[in-house]
Amino acid sequence: MKRVQNVGRAMTAASPTGSISTVRARVGRLDGPGPHALSVAGHDLVVVRTREGLRAFQGHCPHRGALLGEGELEGDTLICRNHRWRFGTSDGRREGGPECLASYPVTETDGDVFVELPEVAPPRKQASDGLRNLDALPGPPGLPLVGNLFQLDILRLHEILEGWVETYGPVYRYRLGSHTNVVVADAALCEEALRRRPERFRRLSAVESVFDEMGIGGVFSAEGAAWRPLRRLSMEALSHRHLRDFHPTLLRVAETLRRRLARHAESGAPIDIVDTLKRFTVDVTTLLTLGHDVNTLEQGDDVIQRRLEQIFPAFNRRLFALFPTWRLVRLPVDRRLDEALAELRDWIGSLVADARARIEAEPSRAERPANFLEAMVAARDDRGEPFGEERLFGNLLTMLVAGEDTTAYTLAWAVHHLCDAPDVVDRLVREIDEIPGGGALPPTFEDTNGLVWAGAIANETMRLRPVAPLIILEANEATTLGDIELPAGTGVAVLTRPAVLDETNFASPQAFRPARWLAGAPGPHEPSVHMPFGSGPRLCPGRALALLEMKLVLAAIYGSFVIERRGPRDAVKERFTFTMNPVGLDVSVRHREGRASRAAR
Repeated sequence: MKRVQNVGRAMTAASPTGSISTVRARVGRLDGPGPHALSVAGHDLVVVRTREGLRAFQGHCPHRGALLGEGELEGDTLICRNHRWRFGTSDGRREGGPECLASYPVTETDGDVFVELPEVAPPRKQASDGLRNLDALPGPPGLPLVGNLFQLDILRLHEILEGWVETYGPVYRYRLGSHTNVVVADAALCEEALRRRPERFRRLSAVESVFDEMGIGGVFSAEGAAWRPLRRLSMEALSHRHLRDFHPTLLRVAETLRRRLARHAESGAPIDIVDTLKRFTVDVTTLLTLGHDVNTLEQGDDVIQRRLEQIFPAFNRRLFALFPTWRLVRLPVDRRLDEALAELRDWIGSLVADARARIEAEPSRAERPANFLEAMVAARDDRGEPFGEERLFGNLLTMLVAGEDTTAYTLAWAVHHLCDAPDVVDRLVREIDEIPGGGALPPTFEDTNGLVWAGAIANETMRLRPVAPLIILEANEATTLGDIELPAGTGVAVLTRPAVLDETNFASPQAFRPARWLAGAPGPHEPSVHMPFGSGPRLCPGRALALLEMKLVLAAIYGSFVIERRGPRDAVKERFTFTMNPVGLDVSVRHREGRASRAAR
């Protein structure tokens, strides 16, 4: 894991080139081949060093707007991290497609790099002709002073907003107190809003303030200049190269998961499958992030498991509260959160101290840190300063929390759907039984990624049960979204599920059909509206890890065990605690015939 270089602030000077006004931007010194992610003179760029010299291209992938500077170089090819689109570094053309990256003249003088960019004109005020203001949008009637507050159950917030789509259409408004929010379920508008971050839209400002108040501000809640260095570190930690190196550790945790399931299968004891899957993801995330093995699957380390699970529910309550009552009266739930955060702070603080001691004793670790914790300790912000204790704790804890809930809940939803799909399970088992070497788990990174049917199950689960069904943004300035005028500060709730349940985008959209994600499936299939990891520059950095974990866990479970539902299917409900998790999922586990010995290995 390389130490991320701090790039100096751009110094610009306007100069005409023909009839096009341009800006010559000094971006400092760029060591190594890159890719280097830069944001200068109003542009996001990616700069790579090739055999022919430096090349500068547009910074966003034309596919889903991801930052290409977070990608990888493979010879003369620039690879987007998110969906593996490949572009030639000589001309910016995409392999296998018509797309071509915009390129910019770049020179290097005495070690300093200069990029010549089109001058960004100040945004013009758009005429209101043809645009709708907030009052023109339909929406549910509310009460004076409080608006629609009493119609919104926080634990069912996504379902309520999705239900109003049926009544008021894919664009409507609702009110909380005197504040008007816009809801968009139209796929094109959702994509537009997500792609226009972080300049025009940001996360709801309350996200940053609530996280900071809890002392856990990190890459998830950071905005503006503070976000970019944290994002670079997160993406480096979760790169394909490091995930390949991490795969043996991932296999070890998967084997521990199988041993836990085997004990339940042999004893016939009930199993809390959601809790078990969260233990797996906690163990994986702490190893990847902190280099520390808590092994909650076998030891039940309460410092992590029971403390982390309090954070998102508490955050959700505070984010949507009309009044900050916790600042006036500390209820038992607030005191429990304070205690959990204090214990986590002490625990992570001791690990940070150990990492600092290792780097001081072995300075070369600063250049090649072994994990995200060491990278954070060694890194510098855009001012060249080390990250403070609060930022270290917040970013490390953010990685742990985000890595725990999202993947575990998706896997739990997969189990829920597979309980009623024996034909899908049979096909999954056949794929697992064909794993090279005859083992119950794929032995290599490539073998795990090659579990095509397991990947299709993961995609279909995320389509029907997105753990982030609701992404709430805020307009940084007066702007437009489609044909809607948005005053600065307007909240925009992006609903990610309605578009994938539209029969014009997917055949039989309510049905659980993983085969739709394989080539040759009949009927409409529009994957561009499927956004389980978001879209644009802030697309989830853990996408590749999550998909790898899901494939491996499905192999670990269904390669050795039979999972059966114990209660009625309709007893399982969706609960929104900032992520969407299943409540009431009751299953049993038993050995597959002839596979018990494998499970015990």
